[in-house]
Amino acid sequence: MTPTKSMTERVCQALGFEGLALLICTPLLVLITGRPALEMGAVTLGLSLLALTWNIIFNSLFDRLKGRLQLFGGAWTRVLHALLFEGGLIIVAVPLIAIWLNISLLQAFMLDIGVLLFFLPYTYAYHWGYDVLREKVLQKHAARRLDALAGDPVAAVGQKSGDRTADIVR
Repeated sequence: MTPTKSMTERVCQALGFEGLALLICTPLLVLITGRPALEMGAVTLGLSLLALTWNIIFNSLFDRLKGRLQLFGGAWTRVLHALLFEGGLIIVAVPLIAIWLNISLLQAFMLDIGVLLFFLPYTYAYHWGYDVLREKVLQKHAARRLDALAGDPVAAVGQKSGDRTADIVR
């Protein structure tokens, strides 16, 4: 019962992912680096916008790959998803971190590895949680539609009289 996600839903999923990550990461990075909150907030926001864009693109591509390879949403598929997502982000993010913070590529890579150690389980948990909640909402919505049909007076009249024209009205 997991229909394909619309682009609007993908954007909302990505915004939720990045918004929660910002709320967690900015204070942690300030604590770890000792840099000013405004500077780390700007870096975190810039990386978040980069990751947001990557999130939307990557998840669309990954869903297509899942369909072609007939992968199911199990644990190993989620591990593969998290690794590929974060790996792609590292390739672009490390040089940007080095430039923004005026540090070496090695220092930027080390900082990014620290962030990655947070984001690998976070990515796994967020997308798993999102999918579980989404499935529950879809099931609840489907149940409401069925309840509405069962309690629909127009449908009930058509069923009692044996006349299926009531279905046309709906």
